[in-house]
Amino acid sequence: MAMKVLSVASEAVPLVKTGGLADVAGALPGALAAQGVAVTTFIPGYPSVLAALGKKAKAIHNWDVLLGEKARLLAGKIGDHPLLVLDAPGLFAREGGPYADASGRDWDDNWRRFAAFARAAADIAGGAVKGRSFDLVHVHDWQAGLVPAYLRLAPLEGGRAVPSVITIHNMAFQGYYPGEVFPKLGLPASAWTVDGVESYGGVGFLKAGMQLADAITTVSPTYAGEIRSLEFGMGLEGLVLARSNRVHGILNGIDTAEWNPTHDPHLAAHYTASKLAARSKNKRAVEQAFGLDRDDGPLFIVVSRLTWQKGMDVLVEVLDHLVGIGGRLALLGAGDSEIEQRFLAAAARHKGRIGVKLGYDEAASHRLQGGGDAILIPSRFEPCGLTQLYGLAYACVPVVSRTGGLADTVIDANPAALAAGVATGIQINAVNASALAMGVSRAVALYHRPKEWKRLQTNGMKADFSWSASGAAYAALYRQLLEEQG
Repeated sequence: MAMKVLSVASEAVPLVKTGGLADVAGALPGALAAQGVAVTTFIPGYPSVLAALGKKAKAIHNWDVLLGEKARLLAGKIGDHPLLVLDAPGLFAREGGPYADASGRDWDDNWRRFAAFARAAADIAGGAVKGRSFDLVHVHDWQAGLVPAYLRLAPLEGGRAVPSVITIHNMAFQGYYPGEVFPKLGLPASAWTVDGVESYGGVGFLKAGMQLADAITTVSPTYAGEIRSLEFGMGLEGLVLARSNRVHGILNGIDTAEWNPTHDPHLAAHYTASKLAARSKNKRAVEQAFGLDRDDGPLFIVVSRLTWQKGMDVLVEVLDHLVGIGGRLALLGAGDSEIEQRFLAAAARHKGRIGVKLGYDEAASHRLQGGGDAILIPSRFEPCGLTQLYGLAYACVPVVSRTGGLADTVIDANPAALAAGVATGIQINAVNASALAMGVSRAVALYHRPKEWKRLQTNGMKADFSWSASGAAYAALYRQLLEEQG
């Protein structure tokens, strides 16, 4: 009989997405099915999710009071896999994004919204819903961080005890709230300790999950090591060290059905590693879409949040150099308003050489990967990163900082790696203008050595970053936890 896992996430493709978490939550059911694990995904009932479910959704459970709100549980499908949705209008029926209003301001009651979501998940895992039983719960990021706390410290009366795993997709987002919300969470007074949900005098949702889950995973092996340090631990490095025997780094994969240049419907031309010349049509399409001069020089791309974490403030400083050595840039992204304005100013200064589109467009991101020569990812920290994996799969050579999943997935084109024929991209040693300018210069120099550049491209395309290995690693961890439980 297949192991049954409840995956609890605040977003999942194709229903709702703000970042890589959604890609992972959407891909896990398929990745784990091949390992004999049946995953049911549980997400909040945002308007877009309810609209996607339509009339096919079936109500299978009700809460008269869920942290002060009426709620019901809807059952549906996400692709070929089971989906559960928390329909709580008082918490989720509002315009804007999953976590913030239309102006970008976080909802004041996010603590209550996601505490209720976590409470519901713990009830479901404990057996509150007739005909739905689970062997293990896998929760993602701070929005589901209280699930292990409810399972351990306030379990469903007469419910089933199940182990839990929490995956940290980004330690920078911890779900930290003032201590005065604690009495409203429905947890016992004994939970208000450093061994419970208390964190620096407040309630730490992510901290609670890390403290009380049976296992902690991060989305790359290097990030699992980095969060033990003051620089990357974001105040929780002590907890990581204390539970280090429970921390596992499992690299994310990508959906190779969705991201495949041989049949991607968004591309102007399809291609393979042996037929890279066809990429030129995609390059021309990107040039046209971003108002860039048509030439045969290197076309750099960026698909990113425009934030300090992503090193976008540093990239802005390097744009004159990039253009000066013959490069062009097509950028798709949004984020910090000051950084956005600086990119727009650079585009105005270098008409035909820099093109900027603010916002996010899934189809355009595919076209950029299919037509760009190199993708720039100078992140200060990057738990895993998916855009470099898409770049590798699409022969868009990654230029990345040596951190987290970027370090784990891109083999630097140093002389030894080039001689051995194994390089897939370029790594920079520090996130500053000098190091990034050097990385860009290295990319331009390699681009003008067509044989070596083509080898970088084909090596990247041949690498296996599908979910098969990651799915096997998660399944092995689940089985280990179930054995420990006895």
